[in-house]
Amino acid sequence: MAKEIERKFLVDLKSWKKEGHCIPMQQAYLSVNNGKVVRVRIAGENAFLTVKANLSGITRDEFEYSIPLDDARQMMKMGEGYPIIKKRYIEKTGDKTWEVDVFEQENQGLVVAEIELTHENEAFEKPEWLYEEVSDDPRYFNFNLSRNPYTKWQ
Repeated sequence: MAKEIERKFLVDLKSWKKEGHCIPMQQAYLSVNNGKVVRVRIAGENAFLTVKANLSGITRDEFEYSIPLDDARQMMKMGEGYPIIKKRYIEKTGDKTWEVDVFEQENQGLVVAEIELTHENEAFEKPEWLYEEVSDDPRYFNFNLSRNPYTKWQ
């Protein structure tokens, strides 16, 4: 079974330099229920269908499959809630890769950095541009941002 162990942090825009490779992304959630989500994502010229389960904590089941780009474009129209539009920057710190998502449209103003780990207690170097961990805050899960966008928070 495929597992994703991921920690999320808010990014301090004053100290982050945007030095990494940038990938434009859009994604939509086709189904969100009973602790499972089905997502379609277009990342640059590649497309993926992803199923995630056990959505609490930092470890979850994740299955991701490449799909034809034209299929993904059609599936995006079937999404529930707002589409997630963002630019993903790939940043290296030490031997780890960080994915920094700069959200747009309904989630504009939100910038979140994610790191995937091999186990929950794995030590890693934190870049200076991190300032608050939000791994356990469900508001920052992308499927929740599609339902309750950042720009609508009080």
